[in-house]
Order: sequence, then structure tokens, then C-alpha cells
Amino acid sequence: MDTSPAASSTSTLASALARRAVLRATAAGAVGAGAALTGAAGSPAYAAPSSRGVAILQPGQGRIRGRYVRSRPDEVWWGHLPNRTATPVAVVDSGSVVTLDTISHEGLLEDQGKDPRQYFETFGVPEKHVLRDAVAVAARSPHAGPGPHVVTGPIAVRGADPGDVLKVEVLALPLRVPYGVISNRHGKGALPGTYPEQFVEDPANAAYVNEGGNISVFASVRRSSKHGLRARLPGDVPVGFGLSPFLGLMGVARDTDAMVDSVPPTYAGGNLDINDLVVGTTLYLPVQVAGALFFAGDPHMAQGDGEVALTAMEGSLRATLRLSVVKAGSRQVPQQAFDHPFAETPDFWVPIGLSDPDGPEGGANATSLDLAMKDAVQQALAFLVEEKGMPGPVAYAYLSAATDFQVSQVVDRTTGIHAMIRKADFG
Repeated sequence: MDTSPAASSTSTLASALARRAVLRATAAGAVGAGAALTGAAGSPAYAAPSSRGVAILQPGQGRIRGRYVRSRPDEVWWGHLPNRTATPVAVVDSGSVVTLDTISHEGLLEDQGKDPRQYFETFGVPEKHVLRDAVAVAARSPHAGPGPHVVTGPIAVRGADPGDVLKVEVLALPLRVPYGVISNRHGKGALPGTYPEQFVEDPANAAYVNEGGNISVFASVRRSSKHGLRARLPGDVPVGFGLSPFLGLMGVARDTDAMVDSVPPTYAGGNLDINDLVVGTTLYLPVQVAGALFFAGDPHMAQGDGEVALTAMEGSLRATLRLSVVKAGSRQVPQQAFDHPFAETPDFWVPIGLSDPDGPEGGANATSLDLAMKDAVQQALAFLVEEKGMPGPVAYAYLSAATDFQVSQVVDRTTGIHAMIRKADFG
């Protein structure tokens, strides 16, 4: 998600938060004993997590496997990514399991007040249900890069050298809080110049628009015995959807000492925003520097293909991953992974296409989905020819007849499309 920092004056921010709180209270009205409190536009307000089956995972609490990496305010990267000069916050052996506390940037950003306690209190979230590390980062960490993301790491993996592949297996992604936020800000998203401007101009949307014209929609989470974890959106029309948590941002350090923007994904991974990278999947990343220097962030609770409004349902997650080094020349991973990110699920191989994999240095990012599509097809074709031994014309025909190409996202300046090659077709 491309969401640049937007500073707001103290008076403007206080006015916006107060207005939102008043709208919440007005919509709620009087509630009797046992009645459900309602939010800004008639939605169920935040309720205690004990009634939802979702624990609050404060730092150090809950299940932790392997090496534990916290998101400390003096160690996170806010708005930019680790590069070759970064000092690792942990060093592990190849094959190690690590657990990272990741923090969503929603509620921490300048246009939301840079105080998650105050921001989420306007939606009925008590202070004890706001993550302490999020509060500390908002208060003490410099927002020192052009992106919005709070990034945890980097983690050095012993034995990783340039030319190798870092294999990242996603083992667990429990929610740290039972709520999230979906935003459309700074005139960005799939329809720049049209939205959010038209929403801002309509007084009926005042409950969702802050004084700077940015939109952030709060979504609560409940556990359904029939459907599992589901989000609920505000409004008079009841809308809920299932959650599918994943990390929008996983990558390795690039071989540069320049600042690396956290927004556009590159050949080193980063903000790929591929919603298929859920628990049970694997991401392969080409190592650029000694130790790989792996990092993660941008936790998502749910995202549709395209991420069209600008953000997914953003919410903090605890990520448990296995990090393994695959040495150069090995046939244990797809050969494309030595130069380009490549993913795998239990059912699919996932070649990844990017419109500008080399990054923004030396010019603007290429935002064309046409370029991302061409890159995805080329990556998929190379995989089928080089890894599966298919003749080129047959592989091209197969991709046309049997492979879905999904839009990862359209909002990160570098756009993404990934192919879903069905493993069951190869018997």
C-alpha cells in the first residue's frame, strides 16, 4: 500500500477525532442492559475479545515458537526497509523457526493522530486492548521513510550468501487484536482523482472521513462457530467476510546503502501483497547480501485481489516462520527463485510478476498492469519449460487454457500479477 505520511495540526486532528466520537455516540443512542452498542453508522461496536474467541497478544504473551523477535521502537523500520548496512536484531541458523510480532501501521499514522490509544478509543476499543508495542512505536520511533509500513527485523540467517535463496515457510499467523482498519487516503488507490474525493464531498459519509479527506473504515472481528473468524463492516447494510491472514511484506535486504522505500516490491520481495501467502505456504527470495537480512511487516487480516481502495484489512499479526538457506545451484527450489520471488502453496506453484522489479532508482516506478502481466507470463513460462520440461509452445498453450493470473495489487506503484499453476495437472 502506498500511503505517504500526512502531517496534521493538533487542532485539526483533535477536531476530527472529536467529531468521529460524537458521531459514534449519536448513532449508538441509549442502550439498555445487555443491549449491543452500535458504532458510527449502526454497526456492532467493539466487544470484549472473550466473547469473540480472539486473544489480545501483547508482547511476550501467548504462544511463541523458536527465536522471538519483538517490534521494539528502537529496532523497527518505519516507512523504509533494511539495506546492506542494517544491523540484524537476531541471528539464526538455517532451518530455524522464528516468531515475529508485526504491527499494523493503521492507528499509528500522522493522519490518524499518531496515538493508537486515542484513535481506537473512538471505536470503543479500551486501552488494554491496544497493543503496547504499537503505542511505543507511534510515540518513540521516527517515521523516517516514504512508506507507511512498520517493519520488523532484519534477521540474519547463518550461511546465506548472495546468489542463494531464502526459503520462508509460513507456519502460523494468529491475530494479535480482534479488529482492523481499511483505508483510502491521499487520493491513491485504483481510482485516483475520483475516490476518495467523491466520498469526501458527500455529507452522508462524514462518519468515515477525517478533516484531511482521508478515509479509514474500522472493522471488528468475531469468531463464528459456523464460519470461523469473520470481519464486520459498519453501515446499515450488514456486511461480513471471512479472514485469511497473511503478511503483505516479506523480503530480504537489497545490496545498496541507499534508503529503500517500503512501498514498491522488487526482485528482493518486500511489499508483494499476495493474498495467497497464508499459513502453509512458502515464499522463495533471492539473497542479495550476506545473511539475507530477512524482514516482515504490513500484516493483513484479509485482502481481495487487487487491494483496490489502497489498503487491505490491516491488523497486527504474530508471524511464526521457518527460515532456510538453499545454496546456489541447488535443484531443491525453482530456478527462477534465484533471481526473482517465487511462491508455492500446497496446491499451486506461484510465479510472481512485477511491473518494475528493479525498483524506483533512476526513475519513476512503472505502474502498468500490462508490464506486470507480461512479467508473470514470462516467469510462468520459464518455470514450465525449465523446471517441468515442457516444450515452449505446449507450455504457452497450457497457461492460456488452464492457469489463472491474479492481480496481487494495483496500488503499490510497482503493480503485481501472479500465476496460479495447479500442481494436480502434473501427474
